[in-house]
Amino acid sequence: MRLRDFLERFRPTGTPGAAATGVPPDRAAERAAELAPALARLTAVQQEAARIRAAGDADARAIRREAELEAADVVAAAREQAPGIRRQAAQSFVQDALREAEAVRAAADRTADAVRRRGRARLPALVDAAVAEATRPATGTGPRP
Repeated sequence: MRLRDFLERFRPTGTPGAAATGVPPDRAAERAAELAPALARLTAVQQEAARIRAAGDADARAIRREAELEAADVVAAAREQAPGIRRQAAQSFVQDALREAEAVRAAADRTADAVRRRGRARLPALVDAAVAEATRPATGTGPRP
């Protein structure tokens, strides 16, 4: 109850003077009588709102179920495609490793060719030195240190 309604009880019902016969007006009853038809109409609106909410809840459940099924399909498809995608990713790494290995092999081949060329270039001098050493007269003192 509001303060104004409480204080309204103590207001005189009539002008001062002779006693008045009457009952103070019941403002709460007047308001209830005035609002009853509007509130009755709101009951129908509330029922309609409840029906709409229930339909919305049912639609939401159906949408969730469909989304769950679709998500399950997406996950299943992803799991099915995963090995192929892994192979593709691995193939890229394998190709990179093969290219790197080929580059190392080519560098090793170049180094080996350079060693062979130096060996061939030095071979005649080494053969001449070996022949000279072998054909040198022996001094009988044993092997040279």
